[in-house]
Amino acid sequence: MTGLLSVSFSDIFQSDFLNRITQFSVTDSAIALVLSFLIGLIIYFIYSRTFAGVVYSGSFNLSLIAMTMITTLVILGVTSNIVLSLGMVGALSIVRFRSAIKDPIDIVFIFWAISEGILCGAGLIPLALIGAPIIGVLLLVFTARKDYSAPYLLIVRFDDAKMDRKVEETAKKAVKRCRVKSKTLVGGSGMELILEVRPVKDDTDFVQKINAMEGVTYTSLVSYDGNYTP
Repeated sequence: MTGLLSVSFSDIFQSDFLNRITQFSVTDSAIALVLSFLIGLIIYFIYSRTFAGVVYSGSFNLSLIAMTMITTLVILGVTSNIVLSLGMVGALSIVRFRSAIKDPIDIVFIFWAISEGILCGAGLIPLALIGAPIIGVLLLVFTARKDYSAPYLLIVRFDDAKMDRKVEETAKKAVKRCRVKSKTLVGGSGMELILEVRPVKDDTDFVQKINAMEGVTYTSLVSYDGNYTP
């Protein structure tokens, strides 16, 4: 205890002290980076298997591997040098990320990659190896469960605006739930009707039935993720 108190703040920045604390194990660093790469591959595989968005981004998935390894590299450097850790805190405090996250599950994978990188860099290898498969299995299990009540947007255009009731009633008879999202007048008498529907076990045969109705000019059924803006 007395030896620790004898080291003043100015002694920390002396060259002999810096040379002593910057020593690190090349073997341990290499092991941590290799393990972070392997865990990053697990995250890469889980993301590709569980992706349920509209457009799959291979570059984002690849960045999860790089993010895991870079975080490990940063933690290895921070834990080996006090001066570097102080500078790293100041540098990271001014970093701002402007990329929009379209799917909330992407945030989960980002934090997962960063957490695994921190664990590998801090030397908590067993915790990193235990956590990666557990989280991966949970994501695979829950995303594999098909949600038969997933909502869709039914977009119907017809010539006579008075047909909205008829189209809505036809849709209600064929699905479990139907709700009007918007009604837009097109031209003088036409209308575009957007309905939020929940088909029974993904049965979409009612789309052909509505499209065959007299006066209907356009029918489309698209998946709905809750981000619709009328």
